[in-house]
Amino acid sequence: MGGFILRRVLYMIPTVFLVSIVTFIIIQLPPGDYLDSLAAEMGEAGVDNTAVVEQLRAQYGLGQPMYLQYWKWMTGILLEGDFGISFEKNLPVTDVIWDRLGWTFGISLLTLGFIWAVALPIGIYSAVRKYSVGDYIATFFGFVGLAIPNFLLALVMMYVAFKYFGQSVGGLVSPEYLDQPWTWAKFVDLLKHIWMPVFVVGTSGAAALIRIMRANLLDELYRPYVVTARAKGMSEFQLLMRYPVRVALNPFISTIGWILPTLVSGEIIVAVVMNLPTTGPLLLRALLVQDMYLAGSLILIVSLLTVIGTLLSDVLLAWVDPRIRYQ
Repeated sequence: MGGFILRRVLYMIPTVFLVSIVTFIIIQLPPGDYLDSLAAEMGEAGVDNTAVVEQLRAQYGLGQPMYLQYWKWMTGILLEGDFGISFEKNLPVTDVIWDRLGWTFGISLLTLGFIWAVALPIGIYSAVRKYSVGDYIATFFGFVGLAIPNFLLALVMMYVAFKYFGQSVGGLVSPEYLDQPWTWAKFVDLLKHIWMPVFVVGTSGAAALIRIMRANLLDELYRPYVVTARAKGMSEFQLLMRYPVRVALNPFISTIGWILPTLVSGEIIVAVVMNLPTTGPLLLRALLVQDMYLAGSLILIVSLLTVIGTLLSDVLLAWVDPRIRYQ
C-alpha cells in the first residue's frame, strides 16, 4: 500500500508542473493586461496616465517575456509562498484569498458530506427496491435535481425563505453580524444560513450520485457470488452490505476526483447570486479585470485540488478493493 501511494504522489509532481504552465498561458491569452484596462479607464476620465502606467508596468514586470514572468511567479510560490500581487486590490494574493478559501473549504466539505449522506442510502434503496414507488420517487427527484440549474434553485429558495419565513437572504450571516466578533449568537445565525448554499450546491451532485449508485448496485445484485452467499443462508442486509455494496462503491468513490474541485469553483453563479464570501466571485472578478496573478493562483489551486482529489480517490479505492493496488 505504501508503494502504491508513493507512485501516485510521484505522478502528481509533473502533473502539477504542467498544469501550472497551462494555467499561466491561459491567463495570458486575452489581449492586453490589467494595466491596459486601467489606462483605458483613466483615459476616459481625462487623466494623463502614461507615466503612471509605465511605472506600474516596470514595477510589476508586465513588460517582460512570458517565460520570465512565469519563472518569477513559480519561484515565488515554491520558495517563499508568494503568489504575487493582486493588481486591482494592491494586496498580496495570499491576503486576498485565504479568508475566502476557509469559507470555500468549509462549505465544500459540508456539501460533500450532504451529498454522500443523501446519495448513498437512496441509491441503495432504489436498486434494492427496483421499480417500486420509492424508486420512482427517487428517480423523479433525481432527474429534477439534475435538470434545474443550481442558480435558479438558489433564487427560488431565497424568495421562499424571505417571503414566507422572514429570513434574511444572501451571505452566510445576517447583516447585523457581518463585522462582529464570533459569539454563540453569530454561530447560531451562521447555522440558520449555511444550510441553504449547502443544499443548493449539493443537489445536482447528490442527484447524479444517486443514479450512479443505483446503476452500479443493479449490476452487482444478480452476480453469481450474491446468489451463492444467499444460498448459504446469509441474511439479506449482511449480504447486501458485505458484497454488492462494497463492489458498487468503487465508481462512487472515484467521483471524489471531480466533485472536490467542482464544489470549490464550479458554482460561481450560485456564489454570486447568494452573495457568498467564497473564491467563485473572486475568480470571476479577477478574470474580468485581467488580474493575472490572482486569477492564476485561484485556477492553480483548483487544479491542485483536482489532482489531490484524484489521489484521495485512488487511495480509497485501493483500500476498498486491494486488486487496484497491483494495476
